[in-house]
Amino acid sequence: MKALLTAALLAATALPAAAFDPAKMNDVEKAAFGDAVREYLMANPSVLVEAINVLEERRVADESKNDKLLVENNKAEILDDGHSWVGGNPNGDVTLVEFFDYRCGYCKQVNPQLEQLMQSDGNVKVILKEFPILTAESELAAKFAVAVQQVSGADAYKKVHDALMANRGPVNLETLGKLADDQGLDRKAVLDRMNGEEVMAVLRANKQLAEKMSIMGTPTFIINGEMIRGVPGAGLESAVQGVRNEG
Repeated sequence: MKALLTAALLAATALPAAAFDPAKMNDVEKAAFGDAVREYLMANPSVLVEAINVLEERRVADESKNDKLLVENNKAEILDDGHSWVGGNPNGDVTLVEFFDYRCGYCKQVNPQLEQLMQSDGNVKVILKEFPILTAESELAAKFAVAVQQVSGADAYKKVHDALMANRGPVNLETLGKLADDQGLDRKAVLDRMNGEEVMAVLRANKQLAEKMSIMGTPTFIINGEMIRGVPGAGLESAVQGVRNEG
């Protein structure tokens, strides 16, 4: 009986999908069908691995397609929000955008790669977006950096940004005040501005953009139309070159 049902199963699976309808089976046939499928999978476990791999490939492809749509639909805010620091070559053939958090270990880890990329590749435009999501220190550091940019300009911001990325110690008003002094900035002007509406509006806009794009972690990179959630496995330089080759 079981051999007969197994033969029927194999014959059924060879037919077009519409010709095989499990719903039309009676209880005995359904039980036998399930036993036959289980027996086959137990004897051929590699089939399950293959199926899982196919499902994972489809999931990744679907996520990539959705991410590209998110980037396209929010392109104006990503590339020209009017408040994010912009560096590198403003006319570069590749634009790299980073959402980052100053207390994110992975952001600190990848920052030297970003610096090296800007030095070695003269055809990349870089946009930095403050996205403090990890701790209270994250937000404090971001407010300080944005305040520096608004009070003292883009060059001062970049120096403070690099210092905060290199910092492994605590972030508080005392350490930030000292950083302002070390950079020759107006400590009082910067600290007074940190909680102002102009600074909070920048962080609010970045958070809203991240929410629209389903960005929930740092670092997140957007390289032209590609979104990379996390540190690129092969490094930023390879990621940029890969996008450049595709284009």
